[in-house]
Amino acid sequence: MPTSEKSSSLFPEMEERPAKSRKLFDSDPSSAPLAERMRPRTLDEFVGQDHLLAPGRILRRLIEEDRLTSLVFWGPPGSGKTTLARVIANRTSSEFIPFSAVTSGIKEIRQVMSEAAEVRSRLGRRTVLFIDEIHRFNRAQQDAFLPYVENGTISLIGATTENPSFEINSALLSRVKVFVLNQLTEDEIVRILAEAVSDTERGLGKLNVSISEDQLRRLAAHTGGDARTALNTLELAALNAKPPDQEDQRVISDDDLSEALQRASALYDKTGEQHYNLISAFIKSIRNSDADATLYWLARMIEAGEDPMYIARRIIHHAAEDIGLADPQALVIAAAAAQATHLIGLPEARLTLAEAAVYLARAPKSNKIILAYEAASEDARATQSEPVPLHLRNAPTGLMKGLGYGKDYKYAHDYEEGKADMVCLPEKLKGRKYYE
Repeated sequence: MPTSEKSSSLFPEMEERPAKSRKLFDSDPSSAPLAERMRPRTLDEFVGQDHLLAPGRILRRLIEEDRLTSLVFWGPPGSGKTTLARVIANRTSSEFIPFSAVTSGIKEIRQVMSEAAEVRSRLGRRTVLFIDEIHRFNRAQQDAFLPYVENGTISLIGATTENPSFEINSALLSRVKVFVLNQLTEDEIVRILAEAVSDTERGLGKLNVSISEDQLRRLAAHTGGDARTALNTLELAALNAKPPDQEDQRVISDDDLSEALQRASALYDKTGEQHYNLISAFIKSIRNSDADATLYWLARMIEAGEDPMYIARRIIHHAAEDIGLADPQALVIAAAAAQATHLIGLPEARLTLAEAAVYLARAPKSNKIILAYEAASEDARATQSEPVPLHLRNAPTGLMKGLGYGKDYKYAHDYEEGKADMVCLPEKLKGRKYYE
């Protein structure tokens, strides 16, 4: 290719360029948010995930020895998934390509795979492909990686906040190692924030910011273990603080911090795992008759922005599943709460949902309805071809009566007990008991 012609290749001049020159995330950080500027550059700067990155742990050894195979980092926002990819990018002797599942499709995947194969055949070098938000790729897009992962053309590193068991197809999942990153603790967030306050190169050190230990802990407690949110909230509070005082310090007041926290986004995704974790905790607290925990998890969902009608529907369902006929009034109250929630909406509906949830938590429990239905449904699926007994069939025409429809039917109200001695199940299921 002539030198004057611009190449569209992802690997231009691959014979002449050393692998380590191809690094991602090398943009000028001066105008980047604080969280971007403070990203750890080495494993020693990394805070948290000691179960994976402490000296001697498997992931640290794999990174330090440049022996990574295909893997997926699964963890909550701000736990260090992309940062680990950056550390790997700085250490690997392989081609390192960043890829976004949000902006890329099959065409881009095929181009990367083709050029990775060329790098391997011509230079004997592998390609490490980092895919941010890998869960956003559909099944067909994920399948496109399979042959290249399997034959070693690429080592795939995916990052996801979603459960890989649900979001990554089984064929690809079987070929990668999943590393689970934990939510950062309050102490770990405080360490990260304190470092940002004192760092004069990348942090807030040049601003001479003054913030107390209690304020740092308050900030850490309100950002859900998300280092990115905590750092950017800290920067917002610092920039909103009053100009430097007589001692040339920019003091962050409690009001500055409160205003910054109000602008911080909540750690909640209505379609993600956190959504399912919270509703699971809510329902299991009801089932365990723990009214206090029930209220807490309800408040967590409402304050995070959950759809109140979703909560109302779950309350109705569990009035039948976990209480049933032990207290039939539970279903009535649950349905009334759902109707009231639909009519008045939030914030008033918080109380209708709370009333119904507490009633369910304190009500006597019985799961006999769901057990009975599941037993009946199992038999129903196994006996789909069983005919309805003739005496239970309606006979609106003479022909049907002539065929025996309705013959020997016994009208329950004609009997003193209000119940006739009559079999109502198919012959094959005669005597079967479902509800005890």
